[in-house]
Amino acid sequence: MSGYRSYGYLPEGTLEDFDLEAEFDRVPPHDLGLDTEQAERAERLLRESMVISLHDHPVRFPRDVARIPEYNRTGRQHTAFVGLRRSGMTVVFDNMMDGTACVTGHAPWRWDDVITDLGMRQADLAHQADVIVGRTIADLERAHAEGKVALVFGLEAATPIENEIERLDVLFGLGLRQIGIAYSDSNALGAGLVDGPDGGLTVFGGKAVARMNQLGLAIDISHSNDRTGIETCRASEKPVLMTHAGARALWDIPRLKSDDALRAVADTGGVIGISAAPHTTISSGHREHTIESVMDHFEYIAELVGLEHVGFGPDTLFVDHVGLHRQFAHLLSGATAAAPEHPRVEYVKGLESPEECFRNIVGWLVGHGYTDDEIRLVVGANVLRALRDIWPA
Repeated sequence: MSGYRSYGYLPEGTLEDFDLEAEFDRVPPHDLGLDTEQAERAERLLRESMVISLHDHPVRFPRDVARIPEYNRTGRQHTAFVGLRRSGMTVVFDNMMDGTACVTGHAPWRWDDVITDLGMRQADLAHQADVIVGRTIADLERAHAEGKVALVFGLEAATPIENEIERLDVLFGLGLRQIGIAYSDSNALGAGLVDGPDGGLTVFGGKAVARMNQLGLAIDISHSNDRTGIETCRASEKPVLMTHAGARALWDIPRLKSDDALRAVADTGGVIGISAAPHTTISSGHREHTIESVMDHFEYIAELVGLEHVGFGPDTLFVDHVGLHRQFAHLLSGATAAAPEHPRVEYVKGLESPEECFRNIVGWLVGHGYTDDEIRLVVGANVLRALRDIWPA
Protein backbone atom coordinates (compact mmCIF):
# COMPACT_ATOMS: atom_id res chain seq x y z
CA MET A 1 0.00 0.00 0.00
CA SER A 2 1.21 3.47 -0.85
CA GLY A 3 0.50 5.19 2.46
CA TYR A 4 -1.89 7.65 0.79
CA ARG A 5 -4.20 9.51 3.18
CA SER A 6 -7.59 10.79 2.09
CA TYR A 7 -7.52 14.05 0.12
CA GLY A 8 -3.73 13.98 0.17
CA TYR A 9 -3.76 15.67 -3.23
CA LEU A 10 -4.70 18.93 -1.51
CA PRO A 11 -2.12 21.26 0.09
CA GLU A 12 -1.72 20.85 3.84
CA GLY A 13 -4.09 23.10 5.73
CA THR A 14 -6.75 23.14 3.01
CA LEU A 15 -9.21 21.01 4.99
CA GLU A 16 -10.64 21.60 8.43
CA ASP A 17 -8.81 19.47 10.97
CA PHE A 18 -10.79 16.72 12.72
CA ASP A 19 -9.37 14.27 15.26
CA LEU A 20 -10.32 11.05 13.46
CA GLU A 21 -10.82 7.65 15.05
CA ALA A 22 -8.18 4.92 14.88
CA GLU A 23 -8.50 2.29 12.15
CA PHE A 24 -7.27 -0.70 14.19
CA ASP A 25 -6.79 -1.96 17.77
CA ARG A 26 -9.86 0.00 18.81
CA VAL A 27 -11.01 -2.69 21.27
CA PRO A 28 -9.32 -5.75 22.84
CA PRO A 29 -8.99 -8.74 20.47
CA HIS A 30 -11.87 -11.20 20.68
CA ASP A 31 -10.81 -14.72 21.69
CA LEU A 32 -12.61 -17.31 19.57
CA GLY A 33 -10.89 -20.18 21.37
CA LEU A 34 -9.23 -21.57 18.22
CA ASP A 35 -6.26 -23.87 18.40
CA THR A 36 -3.15 -23.22 16.29
CA GLU A 37 -4.29 -25.38 13.37
CA GLN A 38 -7.73 -23.76 13.29
CA ALA A 39 -6.26 -20.26 13.47
CA GLU A 40 -3.90 -20.99 10.59
CA ARG A 41 -6.75 -22.43 8.53
CA ALA A 42 -8.87 -19.35 9.19
CA GLU A 43 -6.04 -17.04 8.12
CA ARG A 44 -5.52 -19.05 4.93
CA LEU A 45 -9.21 -18.91 4.05
CA LEU A 46 -9.35 -15.18 4.69
CA ARG A 47 -6.28 -14.65 2.52
CA GLU A 48 -7.35 -16.89 -0.37
CA SER A 49 -11.11 -16.22 -0.56
CA MET A 50 -13.03 -13.51 -2.35
CA VAL A 51 -14.37 -11.82 0.80
CA ILE A 52 -17.37 -9.55 0.21
CA SER A 53 -19.08 -7.39 2.80
CA LEU A 54 -22.59 -6.56 1.64
CA HIS A 55 -22.73 -3.55 3.94
CA ASP A 56 -20.09 -1.63 5.88
CA HIS A 57 -18.95 1.97 6.27
CA PRO A 58 -15.18 1.88 5.62
CA VAL A 59 -14.52 5.53 6.42
CA ARG A 60 -13.00 7.38 9.34
CA PHE A 61 -15.13 9.47 11.67
CA PRO A 62 -14.28 12.06 14.34
CA ARG A 63 -13.58 10.52 17.75
CA ASP A 64 -16.10 12.99 19.17
CA VAL A 65 -19.39 11.74 17.69
CA ALA A 66 -20.95 15.15 18.36
CA ARG A 67 -18.70 16.51 15.58
CA ILE A 68 -19.90 14.00 12.96
CA PRO A 69 -22.66 16.29 11.58
CA GLU A 70 -20.07 19.07 11.22
CA TYR A 71 -17.66 16.61 9.58
CA ASN A 72 -20.30 15.33 7.15
CA ARG A 73 -21.22 18.90 6.25
CA THR A 74 -17.75 19.33 4.71
CA GLY A 75 -18.80 16.76 2.09
CA ARG A 76 -15.53 14.85 2.62
CA GLN A 77 -15.57 11.54 4.47
CA HIS A 78 -12.10 9.99 4.69
CA THR A 79 -11.63 6.43 3.40
CA ALA A 80 -10.02 4.17 6.01
CA PHE A 81 -7.18 2.89 3.82
CA VAL A 82 -5.20 1.29 6.66
CA GLY A 83 -8.25 -0.40 8.17
CA LEU A 84 -9.25 -1.79 4.78
CA ARG A 85 -5.76 -3.18 4.22
CA ARG A 86 -5.89 -5.00 7.57
CA SER A 87 -9.47 -6.27 7.19
CA GLY A 88 -8.96 -9.14 4.74
CA MET A 89 -11.97 -7.93 2.75
CA THR A 90 -11.81 -7.96 -1.04
CA VAL A 91 -15.03 -6.05 -1.72
CA VAL A 92 -17.02 -3.68 0.47
CA PHE A 93 -20.49 -2.38 -0.35
CA ASP A 94 -20.02 1.20 0.84
CA ASN A 95 -23.22 3.18 1.40
CA MET A 96 -21.36 6.44 2.03
CA MET A 97 -22.99 9.05 4.31
CA ASP A 98 -26.41 7.62 3.49
CA GLY A 99 -29.11 8.73 5.94
CA THR A 100 -26.67 11.08 7.68
CA ALA A 101 -25.81 13.03 4.50
CA CYS A 102 -26.69 16.58 5.50
CA VAL A 103 -24.13 18.52 3.49
CA THR A 104 -26.41 21.37 2.45
CA GLY A 105 -29.07 21.24 5.17
CA HIS A 106 -30.34 19.38 8.21
CA ALA A 107 -32.39 16.64 6.53
CA PRO A 108 -30.99 13.54 4.80
CA TRP A 109 -31.47 12.11 1.33
CA ARG A 110 -31.15 15.35 -0.64
CA TRP A 111 -30.18 14.73 -4.27
CA ASP A 112 -27.40 17.34 -4.26
CA ASP A 113 -25.90 15.87 -1.08
CA VAL A 114 -25.83 12.35 -2.50
CA ILE A 115 -24.17 13.51 -5.73
CA THR A 116 -21.61 15.51 -3.74
CA ASP A 117 -20.83 12.51 -1.56
CA LEU A 118 -20.55 10.11 -4.50
CA GLY A 119 -18.34 12.42 -6.52
CA MET A 120 -16.09 13.51 -3.65
CA ARG A 121 -15.30 9.98 -2.52
CA GLN A 122 -14.36 8.96 -6.06
CA ALA A 123 -12.25 12.08 -6.56
CA ASP A 124 -10.24 11.01 -3.53
CA LEU A 125 -9.90 7.39 -4.68
CA ALA A 126 -8.71 8.53 -8.11
CA HIS A 127 -5.48 9.78 -6.51
CA GLN A 128 -4.30 6.40 -5.23
CA ALA A 129 -4.09 2.88 -6.63
CA ASP A 130 -4.64 0.49 -3.72
CA VAL A 131 -8.42 0.80 -3.39
CA ILE A 132 -10.50 0.69 -6.57
CA VAL A 133 -14.12 1.49 -7.37
CA GLY A 134 -16.04 -1.69 -8.15
CA ARG A 135 -18.46 -1.25 -11.03
CA THR A 136 -18.14 -4.63 -12.81
CA ILE A 137 -17.43 -8.26 -11.98
CA ALA A 138 -14.07 -7.78 -13.69
CA ASP A 139 -13.25 -5.01 -11.19
CA LEU A 140 -13.95 -7.34 -8.27
CA GLU A 141 -11.91 -10.13 -9.81
CA ARG A 142 -9.02 -7.73 -10.44
CA ALA A 143 -9.09 -6.57 -6.83
CA HIS A 144 -8.86 -10.17 -5.70
CA ALA A 145 -6.07 -11.06 -8.12
CA GLU A 146 -4.01 -7.97 -7.26
CA GLY A 147 -4.56 -7.97 -3.51
CA LYS A 148 -6.54 -4.71 -3.60
CA VAL A 149 -9.90 -3.72 -2.13
CA ALA A 150 -12.89 -2.75 -4.29
CA LEU A 151 -15.50 -0.36 -2.93
CA VAL A 152 -18.97 -0.78 -4.41
CA PHE A 153 -20.93 2.41 -3.87
CA GLY A 154 -24.56 2.17 -2.86
CA LEU A 155 -27.47 3.89 -1.13
CA GLU A 156 -29.76 2.39 1.50
CA ALA A 157 -32.77 4.17 -0.02
CA ALA A 158 -33.86 5.50 -3.40
CA THR A 159 -35.46 8.49 -1.67
CA PRO A 160 -33.19 11.04 -3.47
CA ILE A 161 -34.63 10.17 -6.88
CA GLU A 162 -38.00 11.57 -5.67
CA ASN A 163 -40.39 10.87 -8.59
CA GLU A 164 -37.77 11.12 -11.35
CA ILE A 165 -36.96 7.65 -12.59
CA GLU A 166 -34.18 8.93 -14.88
CA ARG A 167 -32.16 9.75 -11.78
CA LEU A 168 -31.52 6.03 -11.43
CA ASP A 169 -29.66 6.17 -14.75
CA VAL A 170 -27.67 9.17 -13.52
CA LEU A 171 -26.66 7.39 -10.32
CA PHE A 172 -25.65 4.29 -12.25
CA GLY A 173 -23.64 6.41 -14.65
CA LEU A 174 -21.84 8.02 -11.71
CA GLY A 175 -20.78 4.62 -10.37
CA LEU A 176 -23.59 3.55 -8.04
CA ARG A 177 -24.21 -0.21 -8.19
CA GLN A 178 -26.65 -0.94 -5.34
CA ILE A 179 -29.71 0.91 -4.05
CA GLY A 180 -32.40 0.35 -1.42
CA ILE A 181 -36.09 0.79 -2.03
CA ALA A 182 -36.86 2.75 1.16
CA TYR A 183 -35.13 3.54 4.43
CA SER A 184 -37.08 3.47 7.69
CA ASP A 185 -39.39 6.22 6.42
CA SER A 186 -41.55 5.60 3.38
CA ASN A 187 -40.90 7.30 0.04
CA ALA A 188 -42.33 7.40 -3.48
CA LEU A 189 -41.29 3.76 -4.10
CA GLY A 190 -42.58 1.99 -1.04
CA ALA A 191 -42.94 1.71 2.72
CA GLY A 192 -40.17 1.79 5.30
CA LEU A 193 -39.93 0.06 8.63
CA VAL A 194 -41.51 2.71 10.84
CA ASP A 195 -44.71 3.16 8.84
CA GLY A 196 -46.20 -0.17 9.80
CA PRO A 197 -46.87 -3.36 7.84
CA ASP A 198 -49.60 -2.19 5.48
CA GLY A 199 -47.87 -0.02 2.87
CA GLY A 200 -46.35 -1.82 -0.08
CA LEU A 201 -44.51 -1.19 -3.33
CA THR A 202 -46.12 1.70 -5.19
CA VAL A 203 -46.87 1.84 -8.91
CA PHE A 204 -43.87 4.15 -9.28
CA GLY A 205 -41.85 1.71 -7.17
CA GLY A 206 -42.70 -1.07 -9.63
CA LYS A 207 -41.46 1.07 -12.51
CA ALA A 208 -38.29 1.85 -10.55
CA VAL A 209 -37.65 -1.85 -9.91
CA ALA A 210 -37.97 -2.51 -13.65
CA ARG A 211 -35.49 0.30 -14.41
CA MET A 212 -33.07 -1.01 -11.78
CA ASN A 213 -33.21 -4.42 -13.47
CA GLN A 214 -32.64 -2.86 -16.89
CA LEU A 215 -29.66 -0.87 -15.65
CA GLY A 216 -28.11 -3.69 -13.66
CA LEU A 217 -28.49 -1.85 -10.37
CA ALA A 218 -28.63 -4.25 -7.41
CA ILE A 219 -31.77 -3.81 -5.30
CA ASP A 220 -31.64 -3.84 -1.49
CA ILE A 221 -34.69 -4.28 0.76
CA SER A 222 -32.96 -4.17 4.17
CA HIS A 223 -34.90 -1.16 5.45
CA SER A 224 -38.21 -1.68 3.65
CA ASN A 225 -41.12 -3.14 5.55
CA ASP A 226 -41.91 -6.78 4.87
CA ARG A 227 -44.75 -6.15 2.42
CA THR A 228 -42.69 -3.76 0.30
CA GLY A 229 -39.75 -6.16 0.38
CA ILE A 230 -41.83 -9.15 -0.66
CA GLU A 231 -43.58 -7.21 -3.43
CA THR A 232 -40.21 -5.95 -4.66
CA CYS A 233 -38.97 -9.54 -4.89
CA ARG A 234 -42.06 -10.51 -6.88
CA ALA A 235 -41.61 -7.55 -9.24
CA SER A 236 -37.89 -8.04 -9.86
CA GLU A 237 -36.62 -10.19 -12.70
CA LYS A 238 -33.14 -10.23 -11.11
CA PRO A 239 -31.91 -11.46 -7.73
CA VAL A 240 -32.70 -9.11 -4.85
CA LEU A 241 -30.33 -8.40 -1.96
CA MET A 242 -31.07 -7.90 1.71
CA THR A 243 -27.64 -6.47 2.44
CA HIS A 244 -27.81 -6.16 6.26
CA ALA A 245 -30.55 -7.73 8.33
CA GLY A 246 -31.49 -10.63 10.59
CA ALA A 247 -34.39 -12.87 11.56
CA ARG A 248 -37.33 -11.47 13.50
CA ALA A 249 -38.10 -15.02 14.61
CA LEU A 250 -35.03 -14.81 16.88
CA TRP A 251 -35.50 -11.21 18.09
CA ASP A 252 -38.82 -9.47 17.63
CA ILE A 253 -38.00 -5.92 16.50
CA PRO A 254 -39.15 -4.11 13.33
CA ARG A 255 -35.58 -3.78 12.04
CA LEU A 256 -35.33 -7.56 11.54
CA LYS A 257 -37.21 -9.58 8.92
CA SER A 258 -40.01 -12.13 8.87
CA ASP A 259 -39.42 -15.62 7.54
CA ASP A 260 -41.65 -14.78 4.56
CA ALA A 261 -39.48 -11.78 3.65
CA LEU A 262 -36.30 -13.84 4.00
CA ARG A 263 -37.73 -16.61 1.79
CA ALA A 264 -38.80 -14.04 -0.80
CA VAL A 265 -35.19 -12.90 -1.24
CA ALA A 266 -33.97 -16.47 -1.61
CA ASP A 267 -36.71 -17.19 -4.16
CA THR A 268 -35.21 -14.52 -6.44
CA GLY A 269 -31.78 -16.12 -6.20
CA GLY A 270 -30.67 -13.30 -3.92
CA VAL A 271 -28.53 -13.14 -0.81
CA ILE A 272 -29.23 -12.07 2.78
CA GLY A 273 -26.36 -10.32 4.55
CA ILE A 274 -26.30 -10.82 8.32
CA SER A 275 -25.94 -7.51 10.17
CA ALA A 276 -24.11 -6.75 13.41
CA ALA A 277 -25.31 -3.18 14.08
CA PRO A 278 -25.47 -2.80 17.88
CA HIS A 279 -28.69 -3.90 19.59
CA THR A 280 -30.27 -5.44 16.47
CA THR A 281 -29.27 -9.06 15.73
CA ILE A 282 -29.65 -10.28 19.29
CA SER A 283 -31.15 -13.69 20.02
CA SER A 284 -33.03 -15.18 22.95
CA GLY A 285 -30.11 -17.56 23.41
CA HIS A 286 -27.56 -14.73 23.49
CA ARG A 287 -29.31 -11.61 24.77
CA GLU A 288 -26.05 -9.71 25.17
CA HIS A 289 -25.18 -8.65 21.63
CA THR A 290 -21.93 -10.36 20.57
CA ILE A 291 -20.68 -12.38 17.61
CA GLU A 292 -22.49 -15.37 19.14
CA SER A 293 -25.94 -13.79 18.80
CA VAL A 294 -25.13 -12.56 15.29
CA MET A 295 -24.13 -16.07 14.25
CA ASP A 296 -27.39 -17.41 15.73
CA HIS A 297 -29.10 -15.34 13.02
CA PHE A 298 -26.69 -16.68 10.39
CA GLU A 299 -27.43 -20.30 11.27
CA TYR A 300 -31.18 -19.77 11.54
CA ILE A 301 -31.42 -18.09 8.14
CA ALA A 302 -29.10 -20.62 6.50
CA GLU A 303 -31.37 -23.40 7.77
CA LEU A 304 -34.46 -21.51 6.58
CA VAL A 305 -33.41 -20.62 3.03
CA GLY A 306 -30.20 -22.55 2.32
CA LEU A 307 -26.55 -21.70 2.83
CA GLU A 308 -26.29 -20.52 -0.79
CA HIS A 309 -28.48 -17.49 0.00
CA VAL A 310 -26.62 -16.17 3.04
CA GLY A 311 -23.71 -13.76 3.38
CA PHE A 312 -22.63 -10.99 5.73
CA GLY A 313 -23.25 -7.24 5.82
CA PRO A 314 -21.95 -6.41 9.30
CA ASP A 315 -22.72 -2.66 9.10
CA THR A 316 -19.69 -1.68 11.15
CA LEU A 317 -17.81 1.60 11.44
CA PHE A 318 -14.52 3.04 12.67
CA VAL A 319 -16.24 4.95 15.49
CA ASP A 320 -18.43 4.43 18.54
CA HIS A 321 -21.41 2.94 16.71
CA VAL A 322 -23.72 3.16 19.72
CA GLY A 323 -22.77 6.81 20.15
CA LEU A 324 -23.44 7.46 16.47
CA HIS A 325 -26.93 5.94 16.84
CA ARG A 326 -27.61 8.33 19.70
CA GLN A 327 -26.27 11.30 17.74
CA PHE A 328 -28.46 10.58 14.71
CA ALA A 329 -31.47 9.06 16.47
CA HIS A 330 -33.76 11.68 14.89
CA LEU A 331 -32.70 10.49 11.40
CA LEU A 332 -32.06 6.76 11.93
CA SER A 333 -35.56 5.98 13.13
CA GLY A 334 -36.96 2.56 13.88
CA ALA A 335 -33.77 0.56 14.41
CA THR A 336 -34.56 -0.82 17.86
CA ALA A 337 -38.12 0.30 18.47
CA ALA A 338 -40.15 -1.93 20.80
CA ALA A 339 -37.17 -4.16 21.57
CA PRO A 340 -37.48 -6.81 24.30
CA GLU A 341 -35.47 -6.19 27.45
CA HIS A 342 -31.77 -6.93 26.97
CA PRO A 343 -28.35 -5.80 28.21
CA ARG A 344 -27.04 -2.64 26.59
CA VAL A 345 -23.54 -2.98 25.15
CA GLU A 346 -20.83 -0.47 24.28
CA TYR A 347 -20.01 -2.49 21.16
CA VAL A 348 -20.65 -5.92 19.64
CA LYS A 349 -17.80 -8.09 20.89
CA GLY A 350 -16.06 -9.79 17.96
CA LEU A 351 -17.67 -7.53 15.37
CA GLU A 352 -16.76 -4.00 16.44
CA SER A 353 -15.24 -2.57 13.26
CA PRO A 354 -14.56 -3.43 9.60
CA GLU A 355 -10.94 -4.18 10.53
CA GLU A 356 -11.84 -7.26 12.61
CA CYS A 357 -15.21 -8.48 11.32
CA PHE A 358 -14.39 -11.03 8.66
CA ARG A 359 -11.32 -12.32 10.47
CA ASN A 360 -13.60 -13.26 13.36
CA ILE A 361 -16.46 -14.46 11.15
CA VAL A 362 -14.14 -16.85 9.31
CA GLY A 363 -12.59 -17.96 12.60
CA TRP A 364 -16.02 -18.62 14.10
CA LEU A 365 -17.04 -20.68 11.08
CA VAL A 366 -13.82 -22.70 11.27
CA GLY A 367 -14.34 -23.28 14.98
CA HIS A 368 -17.90 -24.48 14.40
CA GLY A 369 -17.07 -27.13 11.85
CA TYR A 370 -17.90 -25.51 8.53
CA THR A 371 -16.00 -26.79 5.50
CA ASP A 372 -13.69 -24.66 3.38
CA ASP A 373 -16.22 -24.67 0.52
CA GLU A 374 -19.07 -23.61 2.83
CA ILE A 375 -17.00 -20.79 4.27
CA ARG A 376 -16.03 -19.53 0.81
CA LEU A 377 -19.71 -19.48 -0.17
CA VAL A 378 -20.92 -17.36 2.72
CA VAL A 379 -18.02 -14.91 2.88
CA GLY A 380 -18.21 -13.99 -0.79
CA ALA A 381 -19.03 -16.57 -3.45
CA ASN A 382 -22.80 -16.36 -2.89
CA VAL A 383 -22.77 -12.59 -3.43
CA LEU A 384 -20.53 -12.88 -6.49
CA ARG A 385 -22.91 -15.43 -8.03
CA ALA A 386 -25.89 -13.10 -7.51
CA LEU A 387 -24.03 -10.09 -8.91
CA ARG A 388 -23.21 -12.01 -12.08
CA ASP A 389 -26.97 -12.22 -12.64
CA ILE A 390 -27.65 -8.58 -11.67
CA TRP A 391 -24.87 -6.44 -13.11
CA PRO A 392 -24.24 -5.98 -16.84
CA ALA A 393 -21.81 -8.49 -18.34
